[in-house]
Amino acid sequence: MPIKVLVVDDSALIRALLKEIIDSDPALSCVGCAPDAYVARDMVKEFAPEVITLDIEMPRMDGLSFLEKLMAARPTPVVMISSLTEAGAEATFRAMELGAVDFVAKPKLGIREGMQVYAELICHKIKVARHASIKRIRCAPGQTSSAPLHAPLLSTEKVIAIGASTGGTEAIKHVLLQMPANSPGIVITQHMPAGFTRSFAERLDRMCHIRVSEAQGGERILPGHAYIAPGGYHLLVERSGANYIVRLDQGPAEHGHRPAVDPMFRSLARCAGRNVIAALLTGMGKDGASGMKQLREAGAHTLAQDEASCVVYGMPREAVALGAADEVKPLEEIAASLLQQARQRGSGNRV
Repeated sequence: MPIKVLVVDDSALIRALLKEIIDSDPALSCVGCAPDAYVARDMVKEFAPEVITLDIEMPRMDGLSFLEKLMAARPTPVVMISSLTEAGAEATFRAMELGAVDFVAKPKLGIREGMQVYAELICHKIKVARHASIKRIRCAPGQTSSAPLHAPLLSTEKVIAIGASTGGTEAIKHVLLQMPANSPGIVITQHMPAGFTRSFAERLDRMCHIRVSEAQGGERILPGHAYIAPGGYHLLVERSGANYIVRLDQGPAEHGHRPAVDPMFRSLARCAGRNVIAALLTGMGKDGASGMKQLREAGAHTLAQDEASCVVYGMPREAVALGAADEVKPLEEIAASLLQQARQRGSGNRV
């Protein structure tokens, strides 16, 4: 049976476009289109959709308010349709806190080039959302970090690497909130389009003890800092003398993504080896699994998030199946495990 999808958007043009895209995929069926949250509420009761696409800016009740009520009354996988603005990005990450599974940028009407790619993307995200677990423990909305985990000054030799996809924005936040200001430098690849990664980094920077920023090519990886791969670029790490340096690369997408996790992990296997502690978090597909295997073979310590705490248990499952993970941990234990490994590995020489 096709996946039943409800479209909620105040724009008649967007509703018509999304319905056309959804109904063109034999695995999907648009069971209804609602112009506002009140009509959507009635359609949810009538049609019992398996996935909802939801606009943020709507009359009468905005998308965030509707999402919060939906998750309390009838948890349903939601894919947000987000505007490429600073305010739109901020609202999108608030939606992730409230329980939305994923998001996609609003389509650019009248631009036929790229519409096929957009259609494939949103259909893929709907299919992934259908199988997502939405009854997971999440950080309280807007939560700031509690006292950092107790740790002595950590070695500047170490690098922590984190990769994630669907469900990753909240998982990454959960890990970074527990990182003390003296943690090793952290590099992060989260599947995310250009226009959202900077807002994601700025939001985390306001919440965490460590500094969080969108990565820039050529900058040194410093302790107490986390660097988010910018949308449209792979984040690679290279050695330059005594330092580790960020290099941004616009090479081909891998696993359909740029940034992708595998290129980051492979670069760290080449230049940092046993000085790396890596974690692969929630997400659909195989990205990160083979790169993590190379990291483990190079002497890094590797962790995969367990199935019970994942929104989508795809990428970590592939890593476990490849024998790429030293440990499988629930999300709540990953930050502590990363720091413990950094301490245990001491201040050894770079490799």
